[in-house]
Amino acid sequence: MFSKSCEYGLRAVIFIAQQSHLGHKASLTSISQAVDSPPAFTAKILQQLVKNNLIDSSKGPKGGFFMAPEAMKNLTLEAVVSVLDGDSIYTNCGLGLKQCNDKKPCPLHFKFVAIKEELQAMLQNTTLIMLVNEMNLDRFHLKR
Repeated sequence: MFSKSCEYGLRAVIFIAQQSHLGHKASLTSISQAVDSPPAFTAKILQQLVKNNLIDSSKGPKGGFFMAPEAMKNLTLEAVVSVLDGDSIYTNCGLGLKQCNDKKPCPLHFKFVAIKEELQAMLQNTTLIMLVNEMNLDRFHLKR
């Protein structure tokens, strides 16, 4: 459903939020290891997230990626998906057809509309702090 970069980006943002909540900055190496993503690919994703003000970064020996507490309260998963994948997940055909719409639907069109609406609502209503608060290292993990 999500692109690979979006999957890695979502996992990275959750990891960064978790580390920030603990008062730590996360290095590129720790992020790529935590989310099982190639470092170069992770760096490109993180650049997009910093450029779009979803996460912060600082350089130097004590640098890394982090999020302010207020950002974790307000940042939704939808914002991350929007930056990394755009709105195609909500607008594209479930079968990948270019001409699928309400007037010329594919066999899954109307069933998929409901699923896309539920997905969008879940992404809009889930903030990073909610996920951080629910994280239990024994129950949840970020690696494949």
